[in-house]
Amino acid sequence: MTEQSTPDDAAEVGHWRLPVADGRVIRRAVADLVRADRRAVALILTLNSLAAAAALAGPWLLGEIVNQIGPGANLSTIDKLALLIVGFAVLQLILTRYARYAGYRFGERALSALRIDFVDRVLALPTSVVERAGTGDLMTRSSGDATTVGNMLRDAAPTVAFAMLQVVFIFAATFVLNPLLGGCAFVALPMFWVTTRWYLRRARAAYLAEGDANSDLSETLAATAEGGRTVEAFRLQRRRIGAGHRAIAFGYATRRRTLYLRSVWFPSIEFGHMLPVGAILLVGGLGYLHGWLSLGVVASGSLYMWQLVEPIDQVLMWTEQLQRGIASFARVTGLSELPPPPRGGATPVDDRIEVRGVRYAYHGEHEVLHGVDLTVRPGERLAVVGPSGAGKSTLGRLLAGIDAPRAGTITVGGVPVAELTPEELRQRIILVTQEHHVFLGSLRDNLAMAAPEATDEAMLAALATVDARWVRELPDGLATGLGAAGEELDPARAQQLALARVVLADPHTVILDEATSLLDPTTARHAERAMAAVLAGRTVIAIAHRLHTAHDADRVAVVDGGRLTELGSHHELLDANGSYAALWRSWHGTAPAER
Repeated sequence: MTEQSTPDDAAEVGHWRLPVADGRVIRRAVADLVRADRRAVALILTLNSLAAAAALAGPWLLGEIVNQIGPGANLSTIDKLALLIVGFAVLQLILTRYARYAGYRFGERALSALRIDFVDRVLALPTSVVERAGTGDLMTRSSGDATTVGNMLRDAAPTVAFAMLQVVFIFAATFVLNPLLGGCAFVALPMFWVTTRWYLRRARAAYLAEGDANSDLSETLAATAEGGRTVEAFRLQRRRIGAGHRAIAFGYATRRRTLYLRSVWFPSIEFGHMLPVGAILLVGGLGYLHGWLSLGVVASGSLYMWQLVEPIDQVLMWTEQLQRGIASFARVTGLSELPPPPRGGATPVDDRIEVRGVRYAYHGEHEVLHGVDLTVRPGERLAVVGPSGAGKSTLGRLLAGIDAPRAGTITVGGVPVAELTPEELRQRIILVTQEHHVFLGSLRDNLAMAAPEATDEAMLAALATVDARWVRELPDGLATGLGAAGEELDPARAQQLALARVVLADPHTVILDEATSLLDPTTARHAERAMAAVLAGRTVIAIAHRLHTAHDADRVAVVDGGRLTELGSHHELLDANGSYAALWRSWHGTAPAER
């Protein structure tokens, strides 16, 4: 069997993944789940132990019946022993039922706690981390991996744990019955040890690779679906189909790898659990013929070995699910390996933004910004202009705290932006882009994301500020559902919703990255009037791809080649006759003397 391979086109599936928890982190996470519900764990162990002990009574009692049968046998004693067998079988059934019930409830509670922790960690992730990881990886972890973990906690882990308890109890009972027969029970342990060790040393990596392959496939399909129009416009169908085929082939290779591991381990275990039965029958038969073992002891020992068949089969049946669950558990808990979000410290003394020696490179590769220095004064309107690819949007993301510089500092009121908590950062600086997302849920839910404590009156006032008159037409007002199952908002209304969120968040600084560039001219003029009401009294940093924005700004910052090349008012920069003047003339098609 060949080792797993990676897709040929790495760019299709991304270069960076969210971390996967190692064994130490997994053990700590499991210990936390156990400590959080220790009473349930104690109850599960007690019930399973009692059920395993009750299962041992049948073979021993049957051996006693065998010893009782003969000339002058006491039938009433045999009847009583038979009734005891039936009674212990019923007791085992009842104990097993309640043990499974307790285990299922524990699994559901543990899964609920795990999902809550996962969602909290995902929501705390910086936007840059989510963008680097891609939606496919997060989607797979939150859906497929979480479901697999749930199956493990509810079914696989309790079943395997109960089966292992049964194995231990059966071996112990065989030794108590007769030490020689107990020794026979261990003849298969070397085979179990070697094959299981071989399997476990390879299984975790193989199942993690299978999980990564699922993420790659989800990412590829999601990217193709989301960019469907672009794919059609540039006729990239063959390339995207090829990327899909490579992701599927990668997943197929990882699944073959895990299948190969099971095809080696399962038969060896199936063969191994027959060896103790044969050994006990052989040794027990010789012992009986030579008179140092009774027929009842041989019968009981043989039945104990046959009892091993069911728990071992249960282990085999659920081991794959258990290994998948452990791999998925490592992926779900892997988010704990990321640095925690800032907890906040010093409070900014004012709203002044200082940029000093900032450098930045995407994915640690080619540098986009080179030593940028800039001061944004409170209440100022600053336009950031420059040719495409100059680093304007990157600078806006850094100012908004979405990304962190690789060198240099960005501070607000003397406090580094990176040290502000997400809540405090949202209250101070907000980035508004051309993408205005409408979440599934009610209009109230969409607005409450910006200000969870906002009243209905405040939400309606925010909508009125951005001239969202269409709210009056909604059938249920703020309770109206939005999205595919409710009201569909066109781009203009979606932008008004986004601006209403800004009003509710009430930041001191708003960064605009061509927030109206995707709208038609008429809608854009209406949106800009609504935006003017939102921006009144705030610091505004406008990433301007269209230079008419720069004309009305207090100052204009020119970014070219990742550097801040010019800074001044519109007229000052025209008089300087530098790169901004050239951009202005190119934009308007005017002669050098014209403004």
